[in-house]
Amino acid sequence: MQIPVPSLHHSFSLRVELSTPIEMGQGRGGQRRIIPIVGGVALGPEIKGKILNLGADWQTIYADGAACLDTRYALRTGDGAVIEIVNIGVRHGPETVLKRLTEGEDVDPNSYYMRTAARLETGSDRYSWVNHTLFVCAGVRRADAVEIAYYKVT
Repeated sequence: MQIPVPSLHHSFSLRVELSTPIEMGQGRGGQRRIIPIVGGVALGPEIKGKILNLGADWQTIYADGAACLDTRYALRTGDGAVIEIVNIGVRHGPETVLKRLTEGEDVDPNSYYMRTAARLETGSDRYSWVNHTLFVCAGVRRADAVEIAYYKVT
């Protein structure tokens, strides 16, 4: 028997609104910052709703400019379910591109790498399938938001 080859299915995309980063300073592993998550929207096709005004991205920026992304936040679907999202990943690229991102410029997302793995959880029967599904994501950093496409691993 062969090991199954996973495939990806686009489940939903998010536009996550961010507030001003809180700089923590140099930590054990790199420069630390917390970026508050203050809202946004889930655009479907499988999940639609609003991102709640809570949560944050706890980032570590390494000496080479790469960022370790560690987020926790929640969304409320259009039909009232609450879904928790925990997303761990990395963003890296050429120094000049990362500098432009830091300065709030929109940069071609093909010029840097932003990928994450997400775990979702809910108590809603309508969305219980997320409790048993792995997601991988590709993201784009904007000046005041992040756009993330969530793909179910099937």
